[in-house]
Amino acid sequence: MSPAIRHSHNNARAISLSQFCKFIWFVNMLLLPILAVVLSLLNVASARAEQPAYVTPNAVQSGSLLLQSGEAGQYIEAPRLASDFNIDVSGPTARARLSQVFENPTNGWVEGLYVFPLPEDSAVYSLKMIVGDRVIVADIKEKQAAREIYEKAKSEGKKAALIEQQRPNIFTNAVANLGPNEKLVIQIEYQQAVRLSDNRFSLRVPLVVAPRYNPENRDPIVETADVQGGWGQQKTKPAQSSDNGPIETPLIMPDEDRINPVTITINLKAGFPAANIKSLYHPVKINQHGELASTITLDGKATADRDFVLEWQAAESEMPTVGLFREHVGNDNYLLAYITPPRIKSPVNETREIIFVIDNSGSMGGTSIKQAKASLDYALSRLKPTDRFNVIRFDDTLTKFFDDSVPATALNITNARDYVSALEAVGGTEMLPALHAALDDSHQKNGLRQIVFLTDGEISNERQMLDVIASRRDRSRLFMVGIGSAPNTYLMNKASELGRGTFTHIGAVEEVDQRMRELFDKLESPVVTNVKTSFSQEGISLTPGLLPDLYQGEPLVLAARTKQVSGTMTVEGTVGSRPWTVTLPLDAASPAEGISKIWARRKIDDAEVDMKLGKITELAADTRILSLALEHHLVTRLTSLVAVDQTPSRPANTPLTRADIPLQLPAGWDFETLFGIRADRSVLDHADAGKEQILARGKNRTAAPNIPAPVMSLPQTATPAMLNMLQGLGIMFIGFLIFWLARRKENA
Repeated sequence: MSPAIRHSHNNARAISLSQFCKFIWFVNMLLLPILAVVLSLLNVASARAEQPAYVTPNAVQSGSLLLQSGEAGQYIEAPRLASDFNIDVSGPTARARLSQVFENPTNGWVEGLYVFPLPEDSAVYSLKMIVGDRVIVADIKEKQAAREIYEKAKSEGKKAALIEQQRPNIFTNAVANLGPNEKLVIQIEYQQAVRLSDNRFSLRVPLVVAPRYNPENRDPIVETADVQGGWGQQKTKPAQSSDNGPIETPLIMPDEDRINPVTITINLKAGFPAANIKSLYHPVKINQHGELASTITLDGKATADRDFVLEWQAAESEMPTVGLFREHVGNDNYLLAYITPPRIKSPVNETREIIFVIDNSGSMGGTSIKQAKASLDYALSRLKPTDRFNVIRFDDTLTKFFDDSVPATALNITNARDYVSALEAVGGTEMLPALHAALDDSHQKNGLRQIVFLTDGEISNERQMLDVIASRRDRSRLFMVGIGSAPNTYLMNKASELGRGTFTHIGAVEEVDQRMRELFDKLESPVVTNVKTSFSQEGISLTPGLLPDLYQGEPLVLAARTKQVSGTMTVEGTVGSRPWTVTLPLDAASPAEGISKIWARRKIDDAEVDMKLGKITELAADTRILSLALEHHLVTRLTSLVAVDQTPSRPANTPLTRADIPLQLPAGWDFETLFGIRADRSVLDHADAGKEQILARGKNRTAAPNIPAPVMSLPQTATPAMLNMLQGLGIMFIGFLIFWLARRKENA
């Protein structure tokens, strides 16, 4: 081969090799980074699609099993098979057994956290966990000790259960080491008193805890951590045992077809022939067993999206004014008394100031705002010429319709009714400023002062509300009107108790006339004040310690512990200017069950109230509560029920299984209204802000709101996706720079 040919061949081979190297360089420097970016994006999308939504114990709105995740304090919900309530009503008390069946559908071991609502006055005293053929019975311990026992059992692979109070009406049950494909039955037993009001007995079974609004820290009296407001948005992380922390709530979307089924059976033995037995919000079947017993069951399964309420009356035309019951436990006797004040007409010309407060926040959307507006319209129509009144409306803003209370003239009433009829549900629930405005009593100091507060009460800062009522109530009487299918009855009852008023629930528009008529009968009748109780024998422990004012149709309910059921109990007070006295022989009490635990639960509540009113220190209250809870085997904020199976069952280092289940919005709530809160709306700090400002804002609310999706806490992805993307983009830039320099060199 000639040198020229050999040189030409070598050049060709060199060019080919150069082109090949450039091709390899192009693939490494350009295509691979692009591929890395694409894969990173796919990883992010995949991670987001696969990661379940986390929740916290305070976030749950119906009974659910939450599985421990890898994130501290975050849980994933497991499938729930069924919930069943079996309730025995015996005279004035109800003993309930709540059974819920769960199944671990995976091949792994799990730790779960079971969250469930109960009546706010319930005395939770028993927990049984049934796993396979094992029945594990819980014991009562101080909260920290119970937690340590549970954590030790969990680490040793033993099955264990721990029940704690999150709020007075929300409890949690932690379950450790549930095995692959095992079924779990949890049975909770609790005691509660039957409610008597306006000649009707009623029993409420809470089935849903609605999403709570987390208010901003704007309270000038109560200092807490700074929290930004929002529906279901947790801005601070409270301790697990906190009963006043912000709440976030995962929800079933409106287009999802899913229910949480519930069955209920009530064995009713009222102690007298019962009449007009009815379920207010669920279809039921009623089977009579003679004159004194009935069985009430749900007609099919119900959806856990509203509270169940059963009512009944005595068959006689006139209700007895006194009911007295007793129970013997150990060496003690426990008494429960219902004493109804007489019906007396109010003086015609008695002066009265009424402040109406209406909640028009987002949670009141749907049927709730219709109920609230209809109720307030009825109340305004009942005002008398001798009355003075004002209307306050609030969401996360506030308006006083009049600068101060005005006479109830026809013109003032008409203007107020027109204003109320135009209200719409929107925004958050900043209730504290409205409460401060209603309690402001700087202008008038004579006559009756009554506050009628219409709301669903769905806030997370109940403790702040109650502290303000206790410190500022003065001469005002607070009447709470709970609106909707699942109002916050704990807040309503406790606020009424501290405010020396009553609680009325309106769960449907059809109930407005009857319920508001009954409320105004109370407002227009003279209150029984200066109520006192005495016994002919010594050593009797009575609850409540703070005796309330009495209103028409609302009985005084007393519980007492005594060694001997003998002698008499005397109740006295003043009706207007007239004395009123009732004397009861204790040995005439009828037998009943569960009174001892009701007495203990109410003594615990007394300690909390005395602390709020500054009568005792927090340490003294805690000492009292702990002693009562341990003696009577009750779950409180200081005590827990813990059960441990001594046989280890889970192999060490086994990973936890995760699942999730969404929960339901309470019936009647409007999803878009609730989550259509505008971010640019803020709380008005001053309670007397002019309504012109609010009305100007209202003109902007006619446009369709921008509805954000409910905010849920999601885990961070496990892949370094963002780092991969940045590296890929950096390599691409360097690759393009080298390629550009190489082309310039070749062209030169």
